[in-house]
Amino acid sequence: MEIRRSATELVIQTPAKLNLFFEVLAKRTDGFHEIESLMCPIDLYDTLYFRDEPGGKVQFRCRWMGATGPVGCGFDQVPDGPDNLVVRAVELARRKAGVQRGAHVLLVKRIPAAAGLGGGSSDAAAALVAANEVWQLGRSRDQLAQWAAELGSDVPFFLADGPAVCRGRGEQVMPLIGIGGLHFVLVRPPEGLGTAAVYRACRATAQPRSVEPFWEALKLGDLNKAGQRLRNALQPAAAKLSPWVKRLEQEFARLDLLGHAMSGSGTSYFGLCRHARHARRSARRLRASGVGTVFAVRSCR
Repeated sequence: MEIRRSATELVIQTPAKLNLFFEVLAKRTDGFHEIESLMCPIDLYDTLYFRDEPGGKVQFRCRWMGATGPVGCGFDQVPDGPDNLVVRAVELARRKAGVQRGAHVLLVKRIPAAAGLGGGSSDAAAALVAANEVWQLGRSRDQLAQWAAELGSDVPFFLADGPAVCRGRGEQVMPLIGIGGLHFVLVRPPEGLGTAAVYRACRATAQPRSVEPFWEALKLGDLNKAGQRLRNALQPAAAKLSPWVKRLEQEFARLDLLGHAMSGSGTSYFGLCRHARHARRSARRLRASGVGTVFAVRSCR
């Protein structure tokens, strides 16, 4: 999350994420699933513009920037009214802090929706940070993370400003250090999936894998071993719901990648690359195959 101030507003670049490791441990009594995931922010950003409005109203606009994919590629599936997570985050901050200030918020979208990339969660986290700064609420990041958990399981992760292991339903965030820059090729196919539908179709494995071996490979800089240990336990369920998951798996298998997997609840699919040039070369090949919207990205903080 990159923050800059102008004379009139706060501007936040809010990143997408990839789930480099994702294990489903069990279904909880509250209806959520117990998970263990290693998440990594990437340099595919939305931009949030936040300005104080003394009149007390929250005004929100959302528009797409650089969206060249067809309708249905996740560029047309973001609500721009009170159901948007950004509006909900701003209203939550107002309620928790007991303030009467309003805001004018513009969200410029680049992260595809219904894609497993966490765009909505990232935007919501940015909205909490912006409200805290502009309205001078004085809340710590830990306090904001408690608010964030009320908005969604992935929202607290984006307050960690780097890779993290997420547990519980995702809201228990342990930031990681010692992981170098990583390069990826990423595809969002023409069809998306709803998170709830994928979770309903998934089954917890009887012998869940631990994130530790994958994390150790990353800390040692052993990208070959890390690529072999990419995992997403939601991928089989998503593949039953969308043929695009299997098609992307086959397309990525044809490339010279260190490893590949689906991100989050899908349908976005990514491959771990050796370096930036490798990611750009792989992106060109995937664009030629017509599998969706393609990005060459790297990890960020």
